[in-house]
Amino acid sequence: MSIASVRAFFQARQIDMPIVELDLNTSTVALAAQAHGVEPGRIAKTLAFKLADGKVILLVARGDARIDNAKFKAAFGKGKMLALEEVEALTGHPVGGVCPFGLATPLPVYLDRSLLAFDEVLPAAGSVNSALRISPQFMAELTQGQWVDACQ
Repeated sequence: MSIASVRAFFQARQIDMPIVELDLNTSTVALAAQAHGVEPGRIAKTLAFKLADGKVILLVARGDARIDNAKFKAAFGKGKMLALEEVEALTGHPVGGVCPFGLATPLPVYLDRSLLAFDEVLPAAGSVNSALRISPQFMAELTQGQWVDACQ
């Protein structure tokens, strides 16, 4: 799946969303920020969690944000990050390329309010060397994401 499923996601919605593919590995916030020439906060990282009830969710947050355990628990209850192999199996994207678009398994998407500090962010696009530029509001609309406050 990966980048092809992200392209298909946008094509199915008749949205011309350019995907930037680089010859560099952008699988971490630091690498992505350097490669795209932006501050780390503008990198929208997508994290996968399994909640206490077994439900799996995606949380998209600004790249330099950290999960605030008390806020996370208030928003979702207890949860833990998924293992790397589980993430790829459920999303269809490799770790470092996970994004809320073109998912192998439909998952609820939550966006941390930390993203609202920016008019444009760069989530990965299904591979460890791709990204796209999008407003946080449009990302929430496309993914039917819900806003939460789960980060410091």
